[in-house]
Amino acid sequence: MPFDYTLLAVLAFLVISLLASAIKIYREYERGVLFTLGRFTKVIGPGLVFVIPAIQSVVRTDLRTLVEDVPSQDVISRDNVSVMVNAVIYYRIVDPEKAILNVENFKEATSQLAQTTLRSVLGKHELDEMLAERDKLNADIQEILDTQSDAWGIKVANVEIKHVDIDETMVRAIARQAEAERYRRAKIISAEGEQQAAEKLVEAGDILSRAPNAMQLRYFAALHDIAGEQSSTVVFPVPMDLLDKFKS
Repeated sequence: MPFDYTLLAVLAFLVISLLASAIKIYREYERGVLFTLGRFTKVIGPGLVFVIPAIQSVVRTDLRTLVEDVPSQDVISRDNVSVMVNAVIYYRIVDPEKAILNVENFKEATSQLAQTTLRSVLGKHELDEMLAERDKLNADIQEILDTQSDAWGIKVANVEIKHVDIDETMVRAIARQAEAERYRRAKIISAEGEQQAAEKLVEAGDILSRAPNAMQLRYFAALHDIAGEQSSTVVFPVPMDLLDKFKS
C-alpha cells in the first residue's frame, strides 16, 4: 500500500497551525487576560506564553498611557453663562483583570465619565474661575475621574482643559466689564493720590504755621517763581500779620 503524502501534509499543517495559535508573544508594555473555558485564569505576559487552543482564550491589553480627546461640552457656569469646553485626558491600565472583567469597554466608559465629570465640575464655577483657574479645575476633574475609574483598573494621570469658547455677545460684555473695572481702578488711584496730596499739604501748613521765618522764605520763593513767568500781571502774597498791623 503506497504511503499517503497528502494525509501527512494535512496533519503537518494542522500541527503547525495549532502550535502557531498556542504560542503568543507579548511585548513589554502588553499583558494578556487568560480565560480557561470562559473563566478567568490569570494575567499573562510579557514574553512568550502558551495557550491551549479551543480551551483557553486571551484578551490583549496595552499598558501604555492612552490619550482621549473629550468632545466639546455645552456647560452652564454658576453665573449662568453658556460656554463650550473641551479637554484631553491621559490615562493607562494598571490592572488588566479589572479593565476586562469589570467594564465592557473601558475606553468608552472613560470617555463618557470624562464628559459628565467635565460638565459637573465646571458647572459649579463662575466664568472668571474657568478662565483664570484652569490648573485647579484640571486637578479637581483628574481627582474625580481617578477615583471613579479605579474600579475599572484605570489610572487617570492628567486632565487638561484645552479650550473655553464663549459666545461673541458675551465676549463683548466681558470687554465692557473689563473696561469699566479699569476705569474704576483709575478713579480710585486718582482719589487716593488727591487724599495723600491733601494730607501732605495739611502737614506742610502745620509746619509753616509753627515757623514764621519759614513762611517768609516761602513768600520769597514764590516771588522768584513769579518773576520768571512771561506775564504782565504780578500778584504779591501779603503776610496776614502785616495786614493786622494796618488794622490796628
